[in-house]
Amino acid sequence: MPSKQKKTNKSAPKKKAPKLSPTAKLKEEIKSLKSEVENHSDRFLRLKAEFDNYRRRKQEETSNLLKYDGEAVIKQFLSVLDDLGRLESASVENGESNKETLHEGIELIINKINKRFDEMEVKPFTKPGDTVDPELHDALMMRSEEGKAENEILEVFEMGYRYKDRVIRHAKVVVNQTPS
Repeated sequence: MPSKQKKTNKSAPKKKAPKLSPTAKLKEEIKSLKSEVENHSDRFLRLKAEFDNYRRRKQEETSNLLKYDGEAVIKQFLSVLDDLGRLESASVENGESNKETLHEGIELIINKINKRFDEMEVKPFTKPGDTVDPELHDALMMRSEEGKAENEILEVFEMGYRYKDRVIRHAKVVVNQTPS
């Protein structure tokens, strides 16, 4: 007869961790938490140092941007300054004999300046016939002329200029004022 063999589980006996007293458990947990705190503290200090370096670099970049803010504009107007120097030399050399050429030279320089202004989004405003706007104009004088509307600009002493959406110079004007 076949014999029935009893199946026995021959797995290795499980080792139980030594039972710790409550005090020992708490000491282990404290040790683990201290280690975790050290890791977080170290990470925090590294992140803080990294952020401080980032902030310092950005502050230096911003400072340099502000310090050299007008450099591009200055470079663009150096050629205009050179043209004015050549015009001055030509006027001294030619005297009064070449007024037309000098006038053409001045027109070329003005056109060059206006082109640079257009590239930088600087726009002039105000012409005779416009109505005075206190946000845009400084009335230097009042004059009365028949046939002109109240507060109509009669003459422009200095053009006003707008950079993008900001007025950078108010126009200086003579305004019509009807007699009261």
